Amino acid sequence: MQKVSVKLGKRSYEVVIGRQSLSDIGERIRTFVFSPRIAIISNPTVFNLYGDDIMVSLKKAGFGCSHVLIPDGEEYKDHLWAYYILTELLKNRLDRNSCIIALGGGVIGDITGFVASIYMRGIHFIQIPTTLLSQVDSSVGGKTGVNHYLGKNMIGTFYQPRLVWIDIDTLTTLPQRELLSGIAEIIKYGVIRDEKLFNFMEQKRDNILGLDFESLEFIIKRSCEIKSEVVSQDERESGLRAILNYGHTIGHAVETETAYSRFLHGEAVAMGMHFEARLSTIIGLINRDGLLRIKSLIDAYHLPSDLPRDLNADKLISHMRLDKKAVTGEIKFTLPERIGKAVLRGDINVKDIKKAIT
Repeated sequence: MQKVSVKLGKRSYEVVIGRQSLSDIGERIRTFVFSPRIAIISNPTVFNLYGDDIMVSLKKAGFGCSHVLIPDGEEYKDHLWAYYILTELLKNRLDRNSCIIALGGGVIGDITGFVASIYMRGIHFIQIPTTLLSQVDSSVGGKTGVNHYLGKNMIGTFYQPRLVWIDIDTLTTLPQRELLSGIAEIIKYGVIRDEKLFNFMEQKRDNILGLDFESLEFIIKRSCEIKSEVVSQDERESGLRAILNYGHTIGHAVETETAYSRFLHGEAVAMGMHFEARLSTIIGLINRDGLLRIKSLIDAYHLPSDLPRDLNADKLISHMRLDKKAVTGEIKFTLPERIGKAVLRGDINVKDIKKAIT
């Protein structure tokens, strides 16, 4: 088992990375002092694959376990389904010292963390991420939330889990498109923070796509280490943490404009990374060689790099002005200066933004 520590004082926790570990989760949770009632939040697809193993493990450890299922998809990460989960937790009489478990991808993790943060003013929750994207990104760092039709993750909180439990074997049941979506976030870490990771993604493409365990373990652990380093320094995104949004400013705009139903999150981020690298080139930061390396790596993993021609530039810019990072309407972008280093910029001319889009 590999471990990464997220150091946040009294709210510190571990990210545990291993294989065939879902049946051990009950014993691990026994080390916490929780109430005996636990609820698993998941979707039908993931729960049918892994729910029984986890329920058996929890019951062996002495916990009474219930489960709440919501439909699979970003469009269901909203306040209505959050309210449904809250209702089910009340029906099952979870108390203020109970724990809820997010079993699934980023949608499940985000909405479960949000519900945990507001149920009885905050209860414990644990992340068991089952997609590559959630394992390397959304399960770590404490960002929770639900979507609004005017913008992604506009309703949310910062609320840290007690534990993140990653079983790499869950990736063997992941559809190829979902796997590639997670790859986008790992490319992001390479661009903004670690050129060696970027190089590894270039050199070990076949191993990674072939689900080589050692390669997957390395990129998952390194991604979690980078996320932990940044979050430990800037938990609430007042400065450094903003670099983690590389590709996300326009990526979120694309998701909003297409009603969260056309692209997976990682696909939108991949387009956003290429767009923001182009924008960085236009204003004189990253050189053309760096831009081409970024686009080539995105393309190498069969991710979309170009924005769809049918999306209107003015509408995308309008969505970006509503982004959480925007201040008084000024759009902020994370722009790469070189592979391995990025900066936050908010002084970008609209003409340059449109040029990068088109």
